[in-house]
Amino acid sequence: MGDRQGGKSMIGAAALAFVVAIALMLIRALRGPTLYDRALAVNSIGTKIVLLLGVLGFVTGRPDFLDISLLYALINFVATIAVLKFFRYRSFGVPLSPGGEEVSK
Repeated sequence: MGDRQGGKSMIGAAALAFVVAIALMLIRALRGPTLYDRALAVNSIGTKIVLLLGVLGFVTGRPDFLDISLLYALINFVATIAVLKFFRYRSFGVPLSPGGEEVSK
């Protein structure tokens, strides 16, 4: 019985560490000197939230949280790529040739 309680407290400590890491990355996202620092911080926050959802699902005994965290990770990845593409080209609809150059119409 005591061994199980020790495991739960370690998982709780890991969840607390994730929350602290998210708070630190939120500060970086707000104070980041460049746009790319902010984008990296927001992507890292999303990654930590995915890990926090996994830990929360394990603690509560609900494995469906893992499905939610996988879906959130996919959305986080696609959103990061979209935001970086937008800030590079100032548009979402820039067609690219295979060589990476813009296609002229």
